Amino acid sequence: MNASLFSIVVFVWGLTWYAIRLQLGSTPAETSIFWRFVVAAAILWIGLAVTGRLKRAPWRAHLWFAALGVVLFSCNFLFFYNAEKFISSGVVAVVFAMASAFNVFNQWLFNGVRPKARTIVGALIGIAGVALLFADQLAATAAGGGSALGLLLSIGGAYCFSLGNLASRPAAQAAGDLPNAIARSMSWGAALLALVVLARGLSFAPSTEPVYLGALLYLAAIGSALGFLVYLALVARIGPERAAYTTVLSPVIALAISWLLEGYHWTAWALIGAPLILVGNVVIFLPKFSRNILQDRHEPLRLTAAPEESG
Repeated sequence: MNASLFSIVVFVWGLTWYAIRLQLGSTPAETSIFWRFVVAAAILWIGLAVTGRLKRAPWRAHLWFAALGVVLFSCNFLFFYNAEKFISSGVVAVVFAMASAFNVFNQWLFNGVRPKARTIVGALIGIAGVALLFADQLAATAAGGGSALGLLLSIGGAYCFSLGNLASRPAAQAAGDLPNAIARSMSWGAALLALVVLARGLSFAPSTEPVYLGALLYLAAIGSALGFLVYLALVARIGPERAAYTTVLSPVIALAISWLLEGYHWTAWALIGAPLILVGNVVIFLPKFSRNILQDRHEPLRLTAAPEESG
């Protein structure tokens, strides 16, 4: 089961990089992200209502929902989308892979969980592989004038994503289950994005071009509603430090799409980097190195909410 969830996240999020590119230019990034999470949250709310799985949650739980919405469903995307104004999407994908390292650090910093050596080694090997895949773009970024700001924004986005990993578990426990937590958290994220759009004097009107709307539908329904449900379920099952290795592998899918649709040319560095990513994956996930990694390592999420005031 965990291997299937892992694969789904890698492929779903690997395709989102190209979908994001299809949205750039015609509509402000803040507006695009706002509609992405408005649609994604609506899909989840409707799905919960139709299936009878909508749960009551205590008002104080909204502190966790708001926290998750800020770091995982708004701020990190604001960082990433705006980073692409200064550096290429490939470089942003490379920096996003740092989330695996940030998760190890944050688990140690906030929860006192010491990372195992193979987790650190596997993550570092995978990140090195992704860096080699995009070595030429990284070199070009280092020589560019606005590249430093783009890299800082990308790092901010990756760190916000990592903080969202930590906030997801208490948010799910407060809501009673993961879908209810994500629906509420995405709603909080969309609310914050609406304030950003208003504060910047931007238009809420999205592009009506078919390509843009198709990308929006994929990013909302598949990349967000489905992608985050599966990813955060994976976080609950195997822990954030291992689940975030999906962020190391998903840029490989993005690279393949770029090769097919954007004329990406394989370089010698890329041919070295691709096997390294697979080696890192083996170090973390092969049963020889970790007998229990593909089994649930964490307690199951509580599936019933306390009968308190609703929110």
